[in-house]
Amino acid sequence: MKKLVYIIAGVAIVFASSCKKYLNINDNPNSVIGSTPDLVLPQAITGTAAITNADYSNGIGADLMYRANAGGVSGFGTVISYDYTNSTFTAAWANTYDNLNDYKYIKEQTDGKPAYIYFNAVSRIMSAYLFGMLVDQYDNIPYTDALKAAGSLSPKYDKGTDIYKSIALQLDTAIAQINSGLANALSVTPFTLASDPLFSQSGPNMIAWKQFANTVKLRLIVRAGNKVTFANTNFTSDGFLTNDALVNPGYSKVAGKISPIFPYSATNTASTSSRLPSIYIVSFYDGIKLNDQKRGTVVFRNWPNPPSNQLGNETNPNPPTSPAPNSWIKPSINATTGLYNTTISGTDYGKVGIMKDYTQGVPLITAAESYFLQAEAVARGYITGDANTLFNKGIDASFAYLYKDGAGVVPSSGPYSAPAADGAAYRLANSTKYLANYNLATSLEQQIEAIITQKYIALNMISMHEAWNEYRRTGYPAITGTGPTQTFASTVSVSTRPDRLPTRFPYPVTESNTNAANVPAGIDKFKTLIFWAK
Repeated sequence: MKKLVYIIAGVAIVFASSCKKYLNINDNPNSVIGSTPDLVLPQAITGTAAITNADYSNGIGADLMYRANAGGVSGFGTVISYDYTNSTFTAAWANTYDNLNDYKYIKEQTDGKPAYIYFNAVSRIMSAYLFGMLVDQYDNIPYTDALKAAGSLSPKYDKGTDIYKSIALQLDTAIAQINSGLANALSVTPFTLASDPLFSQSGPNMIAWKQFANTVKLRLIVRAGNKVTFANTNFTSDGFLTNDALVNPGYSKVAGKISPIFPYSATNTASTSSRLPSIYIVSFYDGIKLNDQKRGTVVFRNWPNPPSNQLGNETNPNPPTSPAPNSWIKPSINATTGLYNTTISGTDYGKVGIMKDYTQGVPLITAAESYFLQAEAVARGYITGDANTLFNKGIDASFAYLYKDGAGVVPSSGPYSAPAADGAAYRLANSTKYLANYNLATSLEQQIEAIITQKYIALNMISMHEAWNEYRRTGYPAITGTGPTQTFASTVSVSTRPDRLPTRFPYPVTESNTNAANVPAGIDKFKTLIFWAK
């Protein structure tokens, strides 16, 4: 994306986007002159995917919840100390507001234009998704005064609770707009893959957009708990996501077009990593906490003995080679085909797992997360349904996501062709533990622990920022001590909290330099909680 000048939080900033964006339809969709909503929307959606996959969202979630530094390697700084400053996460603020400007442009260009009602609706849905993400990182942020450029050089900060209420209403409005468009389909510009890289890979799918909006709203309501009184807590009959919401504008094995998740170049050169799985996360697979051999096989390198470490340990006497091969991919790739060398009975199964191939989409919300959200909402009485059934569907959906290839297809035969059956076998293998057998969770607290723990497992190296959000909200997965299987917190943390973890992002230095009169004062990364946090 070319450099552009825009105003965020009251200051003009020249910003060269660091998001790894790919679209094959347009070079600079943020240029207002000569652009259209049709061109800006796919870039904006792909930009949102890049933000969720960035170091300051999924990356920090991984470092906090799932990854450890490779023992024997030093210099990890704030990764292991958590001593974040107001310069640590500046890109999270700048890039997200930049992306929100794209959706603002789409909304303004389509307001009052019935033919573009889908574009207007989706701009509202994606704005709600992003503003929710910002609240979850910072709590109070510019909202009503944001994105006004010179019209508001010193934007006030709105309360996170008020923003949650407002974006929930925006989601309701968006669904109503989509319904209006469906009722007048002949006069509405339909979505195509060129305009919608999220749900239109196989043709326009506005039902999926409504389900996505319902799911985002459900996340807001569940996360807010009794801290927010929403104007409307009902959901449309479209229901919630039952399939993974994956952004894919056409990723391919071409330089500049490779999926940002896949750690290989177009010439089949593998990236390396100085991160390892934490001993804590491995304990949910290897039998220490739960027995999960099938998912362990497709998630970790060298299962059943994957390289692992406790975060903060820099003196591992037997460190892996550093920089080490990525611990979430299989160890061998065919340099000609770019496929993993894992063949059973002549069929390639190497595309299973987290890092599948060059073409895989970037998840915004997985089906597993949607089911676990629903299970918790039922347990708490927010919606009706059967929590046990939804809990089990969440586990099955996790298996399904891991078994799918880059095109989102589960093999028709072989060892990774039956995710539901393997989910059932997993529950049977752990039938005496309420963390996997929901029927054994006899109290609401145990039910919530089971749901969030299974969500934590399902989000492993997929949507890690959401795992951090859920831990801060619920305290699960549980920290029971200081040993490597008892905590994912760093051994050299400077946090003053009992769990030795941070609780939020500091506001960026750009705000304290340019909007000091409005930026909240006295923020402590270890003491100042997001409104919904414990």
